[in-house]
Amino acid sequence: MTVGTRRRSPLVPLGYVAFAVFVAFPLFWIATMAFKTFGDIIAVPPRFIFSPTLDNFTEVLSSGFPRYLLNSMIVSGGAVGLALLVGLPAAYVLARGRIRAREHLAFTFLSFRFAPEFAIILPLFAIYQRSGLYDTYWGLVLAHQLLTLPLVIWICRGFIEDVPYSLEEAALVDGAGPWHRLRHVVVPVIRPGIAAAVIIAFITSWNNLLLGLVLSGRNTTPVTMGILEAMTFDQIRWGEMAASAFIAALPGVVIAVYLQRHLVRGLTMGALKQ
Repeated sequence: MTVGTRRRSPLVPLGYVAFAVFVAFPLFWIATMAFKTFGDIIAVPPRFIFSPTLDNFTEVLSSGFPRYLLNSMIVSGGAVGLALLVGLPAAYVLARGRIRAREHLAFTFLSFRFAPEFAIILPLFAIYQRSGLYDTYWGLVLAHQLLTLPLVIWICRGFIEDVPYSLEEAALVDGAGPWHRLRHVVVPVIRPGIAAAVIIAFITSWNNLLLGLVLSGRNTTPVTMGILEAMTFDQIRWGEMAASAFIAALPGVVIAVYLQRHLVRGLTMGALKQ
């Protein structure tokens, strides 16, 4: 029996199904909790059949949670936008520039992502307190560059290195400078990479808890902190927490679905069509 005709074990698809259930079940459980009453949530054994209610969503949306969503949209959107503005040129230089230590420089940027947040959060808090950046959108956007900028640089750099340099040579003959080649030649080709970088960077920034916990205040509380308001000193309102988590996940899902369309479009369009 040749390799091409070898039969796969029936355990392989069963393993895929088991892994999918393992990953999806917590999401399913949180989604169902958002529509349950408190009695249904704490029932033993667990109730999979229940009368759904929207009371949890009503409580969440009537509180300050919509403001927390807006805060996170401003911070995460601003962080990703600034990371693209700075990271795309940096990725282009690291991919095309004749810099002797460019690999070391690229790894230095990546090491910022490896560094534990606990190692820098206290000095950063002291700096923000003295500089007036504490509890400001701009301060959180700058802090979130520690999360988003290394991702944008490394993802976009990999895509730029895969772009044939011959595509830039025609523009180079016409006298185009590096910025013109990046904007009009490279960026249209690496749109799939940019879309992937935006999705990953946005979700990373959106889900971050520590920076919002230490560097935000009453005016800039992010959605991750808003979810924790369902935990009080005497109880945990599981239904409201699940509803908050359900709502908080929607922006990331919407952005991922929207950019997925552009990612597929970028993959199917050739560079010569730009």
